[in-house]
Amino acid sequence: MRPSARPAARERRVDVRDWLGRVRISGFVVIMLGLVVLGTFVLVPTVGTYMDQRQQIQALRSAVQLSQSQVADLQTQRDRWSDPAYIRTQARERLGYTFPGEVVYLIDNDLPASATPQEQDDVSGDVGQTRTDWMAQLVRSVTSSGAAQVAVPDVTVGVPDPTPAPDAPAG
Repeated sequence: MRPSARPAARERRVDVRDWLGRVRISGFVVIMLGLVVLGTFVLVPTVGTYMDQRQQIQALRSAVQLSQSQVADLQTQRDRWSDPAYIRTQARERLGYTFPGEVVYLIDNDLPASATPQEQDDVSGDVGQTRTDWMAQLVRSVTSSGAAQVAVPDVTVGVPDPTPAPDAPAG
């Protein structure tokens, strides 16, 4: 390499105007570029609409599927209620109906076995007394009732006017 060629390459600058001047754009390229831009402007909203419609279709399909499952559940219930044995069972459980001649047993406090205490203390015969300070309770009651605010009734409502009406005949 020559030592003199190296500094010349560094000093040489590329002028953008020269580069752009050498690029030639034909009419065909301009028309094709215009068609691509026009096609983009035409297709982008159409693709957006297509995507929105696909989402709406999916939402409607899921709604239809949910409605179909609800209809199937309701048909199952209707079939159950058309069975006389099911109606009898529901009348017994919900409403407490019985057939004539049947004996009804009512069970109060029917707790499960796990909820009832297993071992109970013996009942004692001693009466237990609770010691209370009745005098202190009386004083607290009297002082709190004396400190309470009393609502004063409006005495002007419903009181007749002592002056007679001007049209009334004097007696």
